[in-house]
Amino acid sequence: MVTLTIEVARERLSEKDALELLAAVIPILAHSLSVVVRYEMETRVAHISNELGEVQEKLQLLDQNKSKFISVAAHELKTPLTLIEGYTSMMADLVQASELPQMKNYLGGVSTGIQRLRHIIDDMIDVSLIDNHLLTLNIQPLWISHLLNLTQNEFKKIISDRKLTLTILPFEGKDLMIYGDSERLYQALQNVVSNSIKYTPDEGRITINGRLLPGFVEITVNDTGIGISAENQALIFEKFEQLGKTDLHSSGKTKFKGGGPGLGLPITRGIIEAHGGTIWVESDGYDEVKLNGATFHILLPTRTEPTDRNITKFFGQFEVTKIETETESSGKENPPTNQSAA
Repeated sequence: MVTLTIEVARERLSEKDALELLAAVIPILAHSLSVVVRYEMETRVAHISNELGEVQEKLQLLDQNKSKFISVAAHELKTPLTLIEGYTSMMADLVQASELPQMKNYLGGVSTGIQRLRHIIDDMIDVSLIDNHLLTLNIQPLWISHLLNLTQNEFKKIISDRKLTLTILPFEGKDLMIYGDSERLYQALQNVVSNSIKYTPDEGRITINGRLLPGFVEITVNDTGIGISAENQALIFEKFEQLGKTDLHSSGKTKFKGGGPGLGLPITRGIIEAHGGTIWVESDGYDEVKLNGATFHILLPTRTEPTDRNITKFFGQFEVTKIETETESSGKENPPTNQSAA
């Protein structure tokens, strides 16, 4: 159009009139061109946005289908596993009275495998509950020191076998009584300590510490392990994420760099967030020589009553049941159990 205007001005107008015409027409043409360019860009952006929206919907559907598959698979596996466990237990009772030490060893190995598989299935069910926002909490009074001591007792044999050191330091807030699901919080602490054991070489140190903050108590689990790279510090809380090459991992859950389905920390995050808290990790990076270590931070609200208005405002009303703390005659504390497990 610019060329046509110039030709018309050259053939039919004087030089002065032609310049005046061009001066009047060019701004109009420039504006029209900008409108066309803007329309083209908006059209492209809208097209790309639609494509991204479709991709996001497909990813959400894929994630939902994956969660459904995990839930169905876990429940379908649980029934035959219970049968296998029952028959194995009966066989063990029969062999116990006989003099067949080799058979006892075989059945012991089968029982260990069953127990390991049951842990995996339970983790799959927990992940499914968290993904579908179905995780329920049995809120009751609990003592943080009680949970920490139980966790320390749970890993005594493993710590001894690996020549590790697990220390609980005194800190303000350790003897605090709060309201929460004792069984779920115990599970969360177990997962974090188990992760530290897994990535800490033999003769390493694991230290549990903490501090009292306004409205919260912070529990930290520090280890002298191989550390976590910056890009993996968020990924480890995602389902099925594992550090390093999985083919180099041993099969034991708490052996050094032991294998696993990669569900412990995602479950822990779901449990902590369901309590109105948060969890994160800090590390100077991954190094199997320098052993930079890692520190997990667990932040829990110091709910001092079951109907705390500030907590209820954001997280709703929780069911409250009584807690019964049992202590064996030997003095060893029992793991917390809920009357209506989540």
